[in-house]
Amino acid sequence: MRRCFALLCALCTSLLLAPYSLAEPRQLVILNWSDYVDPELVVEFEKLHDAKVSSVFYSSDDHRTEMLLENNGQGYDLILVSGIDLRLYAKRGWLAPLDQARIPSISQIDPRWANAFDDAAAYGIPYFWGTTGIIYRSDLVKKPITSWLQLYRPEPELQSRISMMDSSKDLVGMALKSLGYSTNSTDSAQITAAEKLLLEQKPHVRSYQYVTLDENSPLLNGDIVASMMYSGDALMVQELNENLKYVLPSEGGNIWVDYFAVGAYARDPELAYAFLDFINQPANAARQAQFVYYATPNQGAEALLPEEFLQNSVIYPDSATLQASEFYSELPPRIQRQRNAAMAKILQ
Repeated sequence: MRRCFALLCALCTSLLLAPYSLAEPRQLVILNWSDYVDPELVVEFEKLHDAKVSSVFYSSDDHRTEMLLENNGQGYDLILVSGIDLRLYAKRGWLAPLDQARIPSISQIDPRWANAFDDAAAYGIPYFWGTTGIIYRSDLVKKPITSWLQLYRPEPELQSRISMMDSSKDLVGMALKSLGYSTNSTDSAQITAAEKLLLEQKPHVRSYQYVTLDENSPLLNGDIVASMMYSGDALMVQELNENLKYVLPSEGGNIWVDYFAVGAYARDPELAYAFLDFINQPANAARQAQFVYYATPNQGAEALLPEEFLQNSVIYPDSATLQASEFYSELPPRIQRQRNAAMAKILQ
């Protein structure tokens, strides 16, 4: 009887403790680009907070917007947003106002990047910044590429061997730059000229999908010899072939800033803020920068980065190189509709 009673007590104790010991870890869901967070840092954060970090990936800024439209922004604790889309997403109710008091490490952020876009500081914390330019195979191209027009009006050696982005901001924006206009032009005639240029280019474009950066990248086997690309991604794929060169074209390109924002429907805002504070601690931010090859807005992290990293002109272009480049800005609805219509013709 004593043995049965002891077993019964042990069973009752086990049942009482089961909800606590068997409880699932807290979960953080991040909507993000792929390969944009150091997985080793994620593991450290998960152990520190007894949590599980899950990521959902998008392939372009436009794709991210489509994903958020499908569920009205629900299902994500953190959303990686391009600076130009921050205010739009906030207006749609997808982002929660940022409580900076809950992110002590935000004091490390350079105000230049925190305020690079209207209302940016109210909704997001800058993550990385970089440029949009051209990567090409210097061993497969006779003439060095220095201009957007070399992609938009490709010579025979480039025809059917170029890749473009499927982002309307970048595709139409850089077409405008190549014609000598502002990427933020609100002139209908200029946008019509950019559309004409894109339609002329279309037969010579092999793909409008962002090229992969791994060993299977078409840039490595020569199927693609030139492509639009973000600066840090270019450095990543350059590790696999030293003949790959990245250039910010003579007409200028886009200077972009990515921000992390807390989702308006975040299931665990406390965990989301803990993650933002964790990745912005200088040592962690420096590790992140070296993982993705992008310029960090974190001043404390910059003090910890190797001189070779800080002196890399692809990561940190000088002011003269950036002079002709632009941030994207919000466009009037009628102009945005015209650009969207042009984009639809290109991709149909």
